[in-house]
Amino acid sequence: MLTDEENKKLAELLFPNVDKTPEYWEQKYPYRKLPKKAEVTRMAPSPTGFIHLGNLYSALADERIAHRHGGVFYLRIEDTDAKRKVEGAVELVINAMRYFDIEFDEGAGLPDDDPRNAYGPYFQRQRVEIYHTFAKSLVERGLAYPCFSTEEELDAVRRKQEAKEEPIGCYGKYALWRDRSLAEYEEALKSGKEHVLRLRSQGTPGKEFVFHDEIKGDLTLPENFHDIVLLKSDGIPTYHFAHAIDDHLMRTTLVIRGGEWLDSAPTHVELFKVLGFKLPKYAHTAHLMKFDEVTGGKRKLSKRKDPELSLDYYRRDGYHPYCMKVYLLTLLNSNFEEWHNQNPDKDINEFPFDVKNMSKSGALFDKDKLHNICRNELSKLSEDAVYDFLKGWADEFEPEKAKIWFADPEKLKAILRLYMGVGMKRRRKDLINASQIFSLIGYFFPEAEGEDAEKDPFRADAETVKQILSAYLEGYSHDDDNSAWFEKLKALSERFGYCPDVKAYRKNPDAYKGSVSDVAEMVRIAVTGRANTPDLWSIIHIMGEDSMRARIEAAENLL
Repeated sequence: MLTDEENKKLAELLFPNVDKTPEYWEQKYPYRKLPKKAEVTRMAPSPTGFIHLGNLYSALADERIAHRHGGVFYLRIEDTDAKRKVEGAVELVINAMRYFDIEFDEGAGLPDDDPRNAYGPYFQRQRVEIYHTFAKSLVERGLAYPCFSTEEELDAVRRKQEAKEEPIGCYGKYALWRDRSLAEYEEALKSGKEHVLRLRSQGTPGKEFVFHDEIKGDLTLPENFHDIVLLKSDGIPTYHFAHAIDDHLMRTTLVIRGGEWLDSAPTHVELFKVLGFKLPKYAHTAHLMKFDEVTGGKRKLSKRKDPELSLDYYRRDGYHPYCMKVYLLTLLNSNFEEWHNQNPDKDINEFPFDVKNMSKSGALFDKDKLHNICRNELSKLSEDAVYDFLKGWADEFEPEKAKIWFADPEKLKAILRLYMGVGMKRRRKDLINASQIFSLIGYFFPEAEGEDAEKDPFRADAETVKQILSAYLEGYSHDDDNSAWFEKLKALSERFGYCPDVKAYRKNPDAYKGSVSDVAEMVRIAVTGRANTPDLWSIIHIMGEDSMRARIEAAENLL
């Protein structure tokens, strides 16, 4: 072991340009003045360019907990691994969260001079000076040391540990540079040997401690006894070291993260201890699970197997963000669904979200249930809310078609009233997302659908269809109301051997070629390309007489 003086000399050799102290940063980032019960939470993704449902799941919990009592929810970008960084990834995170109506109070993405960003910078690579200050302090106190082991030496240690069936890692007698003399450290540094900075762990193999998790309760975990890497050879910190310093100086009070990080809790507890920081509360969330149709059991959602894990999946199909939030809240808090059913008209932000009501075991992702919630929640939206949502989605994901769809706002609103029952007592409850809605109403916009749009086939022979369509156009008057229009359709049916009354046809089907509904279907397919639509008279009066005639004539020509 080095003396105190030797530790200070080693610290100067390792960090000659660090002139600040931990106290400087403590004063620069003071404890926040927060209301009672307020929490400071964060979303801290790596900029890999992939944002998944688990990110949204945790971010929603972070945002709800922070904002319930006037706390702070911020965005920090953990970009210490340059190899994984993808250009535009930060904007992707911000835009994805914004799409789902989750906004950050401070952090990455806001202008550097924004007064809200008093605890930045929020990119870890811009905080290296801070990390080096605390690293130097650890060396001065004999709690960290440089390690010059080569990859070959570390591999040899690993093989020896595997042969003896001992824990793999750098600890005890296997920590090759843990207890060298100052002269040895000096010599290695002067020779320019590449090195990392390691923690001099204070943990004991086999010893356990009680760790309190806000979701799982008290857990017994093994102490960390590994001399983990704090700074890599390029001086950039590892995730473990950076996160401890950042969560402390950004004054995070509650860390919500995936259950896979529970294994790292012993390391993080020790880091906070040796750094002299107060440990924040931790809440490790349950994995998002799904039923596996092959095995019949449950498994974790997989990036490789499950496209629905990606948030892009929901954004591109146009799932309404409110529907997604309602569904995820049913997964996040066991009592939310009952509360929402009892308070259907209340803002979901009024729900008393509590981390203690989060699932301890795997949260089962049920797509059918998500779709049921979408059907129900979409049916409650006002006309303007539906229109604004569809326009926002179309402008982002179908910008060229959006110019056509939204060229006449009143026409589109009339279509939505017809298809969704917007503004009416009885609302349609089978619509899930924006792409489905536009696929249903696409025939109103042939310029957007294109010539290759799939059309339902006529069931009658071509000659019969042509004759009926021709006769329909001859007798058509755009001034007819729905009742007069249908009376003409019945007369046309009778003229061509179809029963004008559906009930009468059912009693004696052999006496007719079909019923008035079959004739209506011919007109419907000619006008819309589909055998099933809402009220045909209403459709014709939304699209206009000229468009109707042009479509029927086009259908006749194809026949």
